[in-house]
Amino acid sequence: MNNISIGSIETALVTGASGGIGRAIARNLADSGRFVYLNYHSNEKCAQQTLDQIKKQGGNGALVQFDVKDRDAAETAVKKIISEKEKIDILVNNAGIRDDKLMVRMKEESWHQVLDTNLTGFFNVSRLVVKNMLSKRYGRIINISSTSGQIGQAGQVNYSASKAGLIGATKALAKEIASRNITVNAVAPGFIETEMVDGVPLEQIAQSIPAGRLGRPEEVADAVRFLCSRQAAYITGQVLGINGGIC
Repeated sequence: MNNISIGSIETALVTGASGGIGRAIARNLADSGRFVYLNYHSNEKCAQQTLDQIKKQGGNGALVQFDVKDRDAAETAVKKIISEKEKIDILVNNAGIRDDKLMVRMKEESWHQVLDTNLTGFFNVSRLVVKNMLSKRYGRIINISSTSGQIGQAGQVNYSASKAGLIGATKALAKEIASRNITVNAVAPGFIETEMVDGVPLEQIAQSIPAGRLGRPEEVADAVRFLCSRQAAYITGQVLGINGGIC
């Protein structure tokens, strides 16, 4: 059954929707009857392919290009969506990058690029969307964190810090706006079959996972879809690990 708001179709914004987990989330939300804005930074081809797939399957959506690190660009994009749809019911903060290095070899640029995208990007987009949700007294925000943000990962000090910060922000924001029927949750994927694990020894990694395999993007998307639903109205400030039992 489609999860749509009473009287109107829900509007969703998924950042970083051109590939991997973001693509799966966008397709899943569109399949459940939402109008989905697919944000991308530079990979327009993949974003368009995802939108074409959505429309082929009977869903609907639109592309919206901006860099989540750019505060002014994010503000312009969010205002445009609100002017077109009057509301943003669902925000999925998925845009993220990694630049793995041991900290002693990490350049300041690598630290700032990852933190600015993964954490400041959350702030740039969410701050504006929350204002709209507060006025409508409804909303669902799901932040894509990581197992690295829960337990840390050698060689990922910048990435782990950004994803741990996202968990703290999730819990704090959830407390601020829960009384307005707005939930804020995070999902923390482990090793998922996407381009983000390129270069990782997958067979060796799979042996360390209790489930014995990597996760699929669709499994993350299914969890996000549930957290967006009316059935999840009493779940807020939580972190759902999707990691095959690795932590």
